[in-house]
Amino acid sequence: MADGAPLRIGFIGNGGITRSVREALSGTAGVDHRVVAILARSSCVTDEPLLAHASDLIAAAPTVVIECAGHGAVGEYGEDILRAGIPLILVSTGALADAALHDRLIAAARVGGTAIILAPGAMAGIEALAAARIGGLTHVRYVGSKPPLAWRGTPAENLLDLANLANAQSFFRGTAREAALAYPKNSNVCATIALAGLGFDRTEVELRADPGITKNVHHLSFAGADGQVVLDVAGEPSRSNPKTSALTAHSIARLVIGMASPLVV
Repeated sequence: MADGAPLRIGFIGNGGITRSVREALSGTAGVDHRVVAILARSSCVTDEPLLAHASDLIAAAPTVVIECAGHGAVGEYGEDILRAGIPLILVSTGALADAALHDRLIAAARVGGTAIILAPGAMAGIEALAAARIGGLTHVRYVGSKPPLAWRGTPAENLLDLANLANAQSFFRGTAREAALAYPKNSNVCATIALAGLGFDRTEVELRADPGITKNVHHLSFAGADGQVVLDVAGEPSRSNPKTSALTAHSIARLVIGMASPLVV
């Protein structure tokens, strides 16, 4: 896409991640881009008009659309955008744990001759995991740990006394699909790992509440014919949305910079 023309960007969602991505791109020299449309219901301040329908977003002729609005938005808008031949960068990768939605989006991308692009988000090593899959993976395990109160509003509230937890406690062990369906607002990292590696049903997931940490901690280990890898990430929160890692927006910006640059890393 590095053909000299400005990259035309459309967003789904106008919250903290969208704002952080825009800030990151604006602060990167040499990235010739223009935000042409934002599909959102929120009334956050923006220079662009907020659109209500996927058809309006498609009519703005974006080069790429970036989804930053949650699982529901993936199901509501994803197929139309992909059928129109527009690449779709997904932040809410956990939505693909719904096998029927996954299949519909893949079919729509094929019809449109385009692709669903997964943002690595808060987890490092996704490229290595995807490469190791080619060599032959045998085991993938993810452990996600957050401060107890970060799990408020999830089923963990019914399993642990989050406000008075004295020691780290695991409250979920299962597959990535089970984790994504039970904890949709906290599943994007494990979903991306599953999609890059052995799939939703062969990826082991453990979720923990830990009063001894102040950041979200992601532990990934995988093994196969290419060897063994162990990675730990303790992500700083985003300034615009403390529930999201700062690395999430920057991982999206990296993808966009790659589309606009003659040198891709």
